[in-house]
Amino acid sequence: MNTTSKHDERMVKMTFASVYPHYLAKVEKKGRTKEELHQVIEWLTGFDNKQIANLIEKKVTFQEFFQQATLNPNTHLITGVICGYRVEEIENELTQKVRYLDKLVDELAKGRKMGKILRDE
Repeated sequence: MNTTSKHDERMVKMTFASVYPHYLAKVEKKGRTKEELHQVIEWLTGFDNKQIANLIEKKVTFQEFFQQATLNPNTHLITGVICGYRVEEIENELTQKVRYLDKLVDELAKGRKMGKILRDE
């Protein structure tokens, strides 16, 4: 699925620090915890709590964020629609990675079991 170049450019410039509070608010509003959010982020990227805090503090862009990440080998199992895009069909690599994270956060907020979110089940 094609995203627009304007959409892809926005992903390059957007900072993780600007989106993280929205992720946290979304999951906490639905009764999930910061620890669960961090567990999901760590599964996808390999970043632990200290690294996540450091990336927020440094206000890294999503481009820098994912350049430093070690993506989980099971990311290909993340499928479905988020923000109107089918994640497995997004052609721009960075946009797809950001949407992977969005999809996992969405699943967490929707009350999905952690084993299913982390593609263990």
